[in-house]
Amino acid sequence: MRITIHPKYASQKNAVLQLVMAFFDEGDLIVKGSRNTIKSNVLGEKKVNIKYFKKPGLFKSVIYSFFRSTKAKRSYDYANYLLGHAISTPFPIAYLEKRNGLGLIGDSYYVSQQIDYDFTIRELIHDPLFPERNIILEQFAEFTFKMHEANVNFLDHSPGNTLIVKKGAGEYDFFLIDLNRMKFESMSIEARMDNFKKMWLSKTMVKVIAKKYAELTNQSEEKLHALLLEKTLDFKRKITKKKWVKRKLKR
Repeated sequence: MRITIHPKYASQKNAVLQLVMAFFDEGDLIVKGSRNTIKSNVLGEKKVNIKYFKKPGLFKSVIYSFFRSTKAKRSYDYANYLLGHAISTPFPIAYLEKRNGLGLIGDSYYVSQQIDYDFTIRELIHDPLFPERNIILEQFAEFTFKMHEANVNFLDHSPGNTLIVKKGAGEYDFFLIDLNRMKFESMSIEARMDNFKKMWLSKTMVKVIAKKYAELTNQSEEKLHALLLEKTLDFKRKITKKKWVKRKLKR
C-alpha cells in the first residue's frame, strides 16, 4: 500500500493507514456503488470520508499504472489545485494505492475531510419554492464563474456534485466533490454554458443563472440565455432518448 499524505496530516499517517486497512469492517456507509464505495469515519477529532475505488480491469489497470493517474490520485491532486485557487472542496488528506509486483494498480482510496452540508442543487430542482432559491442560484453562478476563471472544466458538474452549506440569511458556501474528471483549460463562453448542461436546470433556473453569469462576464444576457437554454434542452433530449432506447431494448 503506497500512501501520499498532505503535509498537514503527516503526523497522522499511521492512523490514516489504519482507517483504510479497516475500510470494509468499520465506518458508516454513505454510498455503495458497483465500482466505488464511500464511508465516513473519525480521524483524531475530525470526521473524514474515505472513497474506495475498486481494482480496474486489466486494460485500465495498465493505463492507470503507467500512462494516467489513478482516480484516487486525481481526486487528491485536483482538490489541491482547487484550494490553491480559492475554490472550495473537502480538504484532501491522502490517497493510497495498492500495486502488485509488476507495478499494476489494484484498489485505491481517497481520504478527505467530511463536509456537513445542508443540501445540493438537486433539492432546488425538485422544489421551485425552495427558500432563497434565486439567491442560491445566483451565488452558484458566481461559484461556477470563479471555477471557470481558474481554467477548471469540471466534467461532472451535476446536481449532486456541489455541496451547499448555509452560513446565514442569503449567504451560502459551495464545495465541489467527486473530482476525478476535470480538464484544466481556458474556456470559451460557449464551453462555459455547456458546462452547466448536466445540472438539469429548469427554464426558470436557466434564466436566473444566465442573467447572473452575464453580469459577471459583461456578456449579453440574451446571448447567454439562448446558449444555456440550448445546451440544457439538448442534453435533456439526449438523456431522455437514451432512457427510451434502453426501455425498448429490455422488452
